Amino acid sequence: MRLSVKIAKDRPKSEGTEAMPTKRILLIDDEVDIHRITQVGLMMEAGWELLTAQSSDEGLVIVASESVDAILLDVMMPGRDGVATLQLLQESPNTQGIPVIFLTAKAQSADRRRFYALGAQGVITKPFNPMTLASQISGFLGWQ
Repeated sequence: MRLSVKIAKDRPKSEGTEAMPTKRILLIDDEVDIHRITQVGLMMEAGWELLTAQSSDEGLVIVASESVDAILLDVMMPGRDGVATLQLLQESPNTQGIPVIFLTAKAQSADRRRFYALGAQGVITKPFNPMTLASQISGFLGWQ
């Protein structure tokens, strides 16, 4: 199993503006391009740290050893999909309190209702704008 952890550095505050507090986000997605654009977007927009995993198994290893504020979770992945991964996260007392936002190309309203019913805090449709991703996450989670 290959463990991929990438951490983005904090963005400096602009004079006279208050930056969003630094957050640690875990992205579980099998597409490396999604890792790259997400890292750039979160770093540039909010200065947040991004940890990445290319599979459910990698993501579960990371979340067991690292403190994260939220998880961005791809719905369709080889092996264990996002829905099954969410269920495992919810079953563990150590991870059940971590908010999960699904990333998906499935944008049908029935799918969205199902994801929310399963406990997702939000649903972001691919393709997404990486420069507004931190704001979307903040909106779903009530972060200021």
